[in-house]
Amino acid sequence: MSNYLHQLNKAFENRSRLGIMSVLAVNERVDFNRLKELLDLTDGNLASHLTALERENYIEVQKQFIGKKPNTSYLLTDAGRAAFRSHLDALEAMLREMR
Repeated sequence: MSNYLHQLNKAFENRSRLGIMSVLAVNERVDFNRLKELLDLTDGNLASHLTALERENYIEVQKQFIGKKPNTSYLLTDAGRAAFRSHLDALEAMLREMR
């Protein structure tokens, strides 16, 4: 089992980051307010986790205007999707081994 532990990605150890990646994995893009609502996070907390994932090149930020209001949305990069899939594969393998 320790082999699988080395395959887990430290960027996804935090519950909030795991939640962000999970939401983005099943949606093409999600805006800041929707992520905040789904994950029950404060503005500052969500922003810090999004920044950390953006630094890793796992998510992309897109800013636009809807009408006259600014809107920030997020989507997974190819690198982010691959890293998250690898993380989930390691978790699944670990669980299979434990059964």
